Amino acid sequence: MTGAPLTVERHLEGVGLVHTRSVTFPEGLTLSCGATLAPLAVAYETYGELNAARDNAILICHALTGDAHAAGRHTPEDKAPGWWDPLIGPGRAFDTERYYVICSNILGGCAGSTGPTSLHPATGRPYGRSFPVITVADMVKLQHRLLAELGVRRLVAVAGGSLGGLQALEWGRAYPALVENVVAIGAAAALSTQALAWNYAQRQAILLDPVQGLALARAIGTITYKSDLSWRRKFGHAWASPPEERYRLDSRLQVESYLAYQGEKLVRRFDADSYLYLTKAMDLFDLQEGYPSLTAALAGYRPRVLMVGISSDFLFPPYQQKEIVRALRANKKSAAYREIISPYGHDAFLIEFDQLGYIIEEFLLGA
Repeated sequence: MTGAPLTVERHLEGVGLVHTRSVTFPEGLTLSCGATLAPLAVAYETYGELNAARDNAILICHALTGDAHAAGRHTPEDKAPGWWDPLIGPGRAFDTERYYVICSNILGGCAGSTGPTSLHPATGRPYGRSFPVITVADMVKLQHRLLAELGVRRLVAVAGGSLGGLQALEWGRAYPALVENVVAIGAAAALSTQALAWNYAQRQAILLDPVQGLALARAIGTITYKSDLSWRRKFGHAWASPPEERYRLDSRLQVESYLAYQGEKLVRRFDADSYLYLTKAMDLFDLQEGYPSLTAALAGYRPRVLMVGISSDFLFPPYQQKEIVRALRANKKSAAYREIISPYGHDAFLIEFDQLGYIIEEFLLGA
């Protein structure tokens, strides 16, 4: 990072109590696969106020198992705020005294928006695996429909990490006249072959058993979200099982207990079929598809772009963000690269809020 430190005042109270709302579009959408999906529900939250010109909105896009609850608390008793709460609120990176911030549950999710758990209008039963295959482009189309419903005329920025970053990049491609800035963290023009392999293994686990398989898929995913250093620092080779049980096949190291816990926790709050469809959508994402090079694919890209890498991320390594910046600059587009220095791996976009907040503020206030 360059430049003098920003002096934006930090407010500790955040956005306070918030409510998740929902809107339904009876006409639905025609998807990339050719199927029509209707009706479509979208769960969303908003923070701040839309100005009279309706041009101060920022769209926040969540990652694989996220939801619309990006900031604040639903009740005073909530143990934790929304997943990007330190970045959203008065005086924060996404300043709600300046911006109207929106976050919606994505198409295919299971937290209020239409997905495999939704009821099929023809049968009255959940879609399950009869749900059509969706793409990141389909998610963005539905978000665009939501913004029109909310009266938004222009987006100051679209921002997100991981799958959320893929959505942000797709926004810049699909609606270039609507978006001023794209902020993509730990994202890529397409998943690496290694990331595709990880997703395949996770889906195969779920196809074998939706409950135990989802827990195993989460364990596999969690391994990819952290760096070797963060694993060593957190657990090393420490045992969870007592000494007298170590020579049993079911004895556990602390890292094994942690992975089991993460899997069990996700099973309680997330749908296995949503996991299948959302990871497949990630696999299908490819900014270069149909073009001879990424540079050619991004020739018509219009928004300013901030690509944020994470120094220890091996799921979406920094070279992937840098190659997007290089392709944009080859087209004389405005593109910047910043890097979060962190031992936490891909998860750093949900942990390193001080660094990320500074990077985002610097970019948006320099627009």
